[in-house]
Amino acid sequence: MRLMHAGNEHPDRQAVAPGRPTSGKVALVGARAAQGLDEDMAPLASALRECGLDPHVVEWDDPGVRWGQYDLALLRSTWDYTQRLEEFHAWLGRVSAQTRLHNPHALVLWNTDKHYLRELAELGVPTVPGEFIEPGEDPAAAIEAFLDRQSCAELVVKPAVGAGSRGARRLSRAHAAEAAAHAGRLLGAGRSVLLQPYLADVDRHGETALVYFAGCFSHAIRKGPLLRPGEDPTRALFAPEHITCSAPDEQQLRVGAAVLGALALAGRSPRAPLYARVDLLRDGEETPRVLELELAEPSLFLGFAEGAAARLAREVARLL
Repeated sequence: MRLMHAGNEHPDRQAVAPGRPTSGKVALVGARAAQGLDEDMAPLASALRECGLDPHVVEWDDPGVRWGQYDLALLRSTWDYTQRLEEFHAWLGRVSAQTRLHNPHALVLWNTDKHYLRELAELGVPTVPGEFIEPGEDPAAAIEAFLDRQSCAELVVKPAVGAGSRGARRLSRAHAAEAAAHAGRLLGAGRSVLLQPYLADVDRHGETALVYFAGCFSHAIRKGPLLRPGEDPTRALFAPEHITCSAPDEQQLRVGAAVLGALALAGRSPRAPLYARVDLLRDGEETPRVLELELAEPSLFLGFAEGAAARLAREVARLL
């Protein structure tokens, strides 16, 4: 399942001067608001130390951090970025000029806006159907047209830049006016809106997340349904999740491989990203479809698979 690419040079190494000695210092980048919430942080730090590296947990917006002292900065739980997008984008540029950032700056920029789903669909990846409403457009007219094209009983209205189900609502066709009002509030704040049909099979199958390290499949988990009909969007960093281990089938793995292949095909990532999470739902015909591709700061559920933290740590060590 590893994606192979020609050449031995890593595309991010231009940020580090040739011949610079490597100390093995790794910044595990989180956020003040996520302190104590990132369950991946402790096992990953331990695994990095076992690889002979020197991990440090830091906050992305801490002005006292000297990023140049680290050989690599690994995005982990910068989960408040959606509320501070311009500030976060500027920070990505500054850090990329001082050390190696993973995943890389350009890939993270692309992935933090769900318009990337349109590009994946155009490359033949089976995605959950979606349409965007842009600021200045009429949300009521857009939702009416969307429902005319979709036979779904329910739809999901979410911001195009969002994480952890923040800002997402699940509403029935009968509540199209409420859906338009929610979309209008997001648009009024200058945010693009994504409309998707609510795939009812998620209530039975849940959501499957496939986790990859350097293009190799590592493990999978299952999430129970997150959105309840008509419920207001969560105000927390992320909605509460019910997580269990999962064994993906061949069809799901083929879709995951197609996603990573599309990144290379589109020139978004000439090498497989250090980490990736592909979130899948099944449609009414049991076909797995991509709900989201997580390349910025996803939970990787390292505690749900034996050896997962060690596998990621070894890939970090290889980069150094």
